[in-house]
Amino acid sequence: MKERLSKTVQSLQPSGIRRFFDLAASMDNVISLGVGEPDFVTSWSVREASILSLERGYTSYTANAGLLELRQELMNYMKKQFGVSYDYQNEILVTVGGSQALDVAMRAIINPGDEIIVVEPNFVSYSPLITLAGGVPVPVETTADTEFKLQPEQIEAVITKQTKALLLCSPNNPTGSSLTKAELEAIADIVIKYDLLVITDEIYAELTYDEPFTSIASIGAMRDRTIIVSGFSKGFAMTGWRLGYICAPVDLLQAMLKIHQYTMMCAPTMAQYGAIEALKNGSHDVEEMRKSYRRRRNYMVKSLNEIQLSCHTPGGAFYVFPSIKKTGLTSEQFAEQLLLEERVAVVPGSVFGLGGEGHVRCSYASSMESLEEAIKRIGRFMQNKL
Repeated sequence: MKERLSKTVQSLQPSGIRRFFDLAASMDNVISLGVGEPDFVTSWSVREASILSLERGYTSYTANAGLLELRQELMNYMKKQFGVSYDYQNEILVTVGGSQALDVAMRAIINPGDEIIVVEPNFVSYSPLITLAGGVPVPVETTADTEFKLQPEQIEAVITKQTKALLLCSPNNPTGSSLTKAELEAIADIVIKYDLLVITDEIYAELTYDEPFTSIASIGAMRDRTIIVSGFSKGFAMTGWRLGYICAPVDLLQAMLKIHQYTMMCAPTMAQYGAIEALKNGSHDVEEMRKSYRRRRNYMVKSLNEIQLSCHTPGGAFYVFPSIKKTGLTSEQFAEQLLLEERVAVVPGSVFGLGGEGHVRCSYASSMESLEEAIKRIGRFMQNKL
């Protein structure tokens, strides 16, 4: 049967994250710093709005692009929060999570052989989605020396006649690195010079800690060449709701809408009603989560450095990406031994692409009590390895 499968699908490697989650799930007394998911429950008012929509019988399909009211709220939110204006009728699409948004964005712009520049380390689905769409991922490695921030000259060095777009994620998963406005302006200059598109994954936009988030779409003429992909999973603690969205110029958006129509129809109706409430009245809860994550980030960075795991201070998301090079172990060896010996689950940096080896990803979306115990165990592990 294997010979009947798509050669493209056969060429893809399974997610490197999943193996460690499955192993951790089979063990007792494990503290998981691996899951990229908020430890907060979705706000009650959001849950209540969704329940109310069911009680009122709102269980049919919505418009393919999403509820009109939700798209209006997204238009208002993008303008108020990030200074970017979109037409809610033609330039906003509600999707089944940020993952589907990335998928339709890739498929809408890629012709066979088109090259998409991807900044690594990055989320594990980026390159596979490009490949599935018929494109060629072109990785650019970032390192701890620059706090894993993309440098403009790195983009220019890999541009060819086949280059179609640059894929960005800021704040970044797995490093937590967050690009400043000035850094994005320098990147925008290169993008415009070579007439590229940008797909920007802004799923962590609400979770920045040291300075306000800047969308590259808000810079100069970038709006008309940028596809914003985002969602409610991280900032609004709505991972299981599977609700994302895309903001893009009308021609790009309408192309993505066609793919969405044929493959998904629409996002879940009750989730859309919950999202309307989140955008209208969820800012207080988002801010409380952000403050809590900031405290945890500061604790993790300080504590990891104290136990000789060198770690930069990430500007956003809820991950730290410490170096484990002092141990002499590969990132996979480190993660597996730490799990087996001390019952702490982290993700090896190697699964996130170039620049990831020699590091592990630790999520601080856990209680302070769990983080403190995890640090105690990791510290004991380090004493045995150094």
